[in-house]
Amino acid sequence: MREGVGSRVTMEVVAKRAGVSLKSVSRVVNGEAGVSEELRAKVTEAVNALGYVPDVAARSLAGVRSFTIAILFDNPSSNYNMKIQSGAYEACSDAGYHLRLYEMHSDCSDEGLIRQLSGILQKGRCDGFVLSPPLCDDSRLLDFLEREQKAYVRIAPVLEPGRTSAVETDDFEAAGEVARLFHRLGHKRIALVNGPVAHGQAVYRRDGFLKAIQSLAPNATVREDWGDFTFYSGMMAGKRLLKGCEPPQAVFAANDDMAAGVMNAAQQMGYRVPEDLSVCGFDDGIIAMTIWPHLTTIHQPIAEMASKAVRMLIEGLPKEPVTRLVNTYLVERDSVASAAPLPA
Repeated sequence: MREGVGSRVTMEVVAKRAGVSLKSVSRVVNGEAGVSEELRAKVTEAVNALGYVPDVAARSLAGVRSFTIAILFDNPSSNYNMKIQSGAYEACSDAGYHLRLYEMHSDCSDEGLIRQLSGILQKGRCDGFVLSPPLCDDSRLLDFLEREQKAYVRIAPVLEPGRTSAVETDDFEAAGEVARLFHRLGHKRIALVNGPVAHGQAVYRRDGFLKAIQSLAPNATVREDWGDFTFYSGMMAGKRLLKGCEPPQAVFAANDDMAAGVMNAAQQMGYRVPEDLSVCGFDDGIIAMTIWPHLTTIHQPIAEMASKAVRMLIEGLPKEPVTRLVNTYLVERDSVASAAPLPA
């Protein structure tokens, strides 16, 4: 049992244990910039040993900070949103911050978007906002937050990459990994289910995949279809692609939900996965391990990206925007196999 658990641990008790001033403890707990690593380590050790939990309400009353971070999202994939929220919650919880979640609808007029944003600001103060795709590339939203002098960090932006601080992955290179996998397995007839153009990273995934396939196997045929990152759109795209006398041997879908939809379409139409059709997704969300066969996919550390974005806001954004890159990797499971010989 940690020392101090069972009785109220105050900031003064933490300062005494760490051998530092009360102000130093306050600076560390509040995530202020310019704190030395040595001081941060001392205070963190004392906080963990004593089980100290900051009083967020009292801190917000005492200063200009609200100790609240908000996430704005407009993504049809519940799996993606869940990981964004879990990563952000973990970072907020560790720092003694509140987390607010706001679902927005960006397919509206400028006036409608401003009404949504104004309503969010009226509901309470926030120290910063995390913008997930596709909101991260909505210039109306960025302009509004900057006019209101609100700090924000974008997750996986494509447009105006140097405009603000951001956390991202190299989706172009990651999609190339899928192309290299299909080439290694001998697939010659390939299909691609793209995500919506409004999601900039979906465009990167398409471009990265096509460039790699054209380089590795210039004689391969690639058919394309489009979805909106939902299971249903993937299923309908899969049905269209599998019709005809020359169905694909392998399909790359730009997210896991659509990949699961493609697998469902294949099973409805009598195709076996992976014996007749290999399928690969992108994200490595919960759905990848809840469908059978388990889905081969690109692991995108979504929760880690959200956590980093929150920590950037809490620590304080630098004057010059910074971008933090998080690595992806291929997870090969049961939904892919070597290509069966094509009919002569």
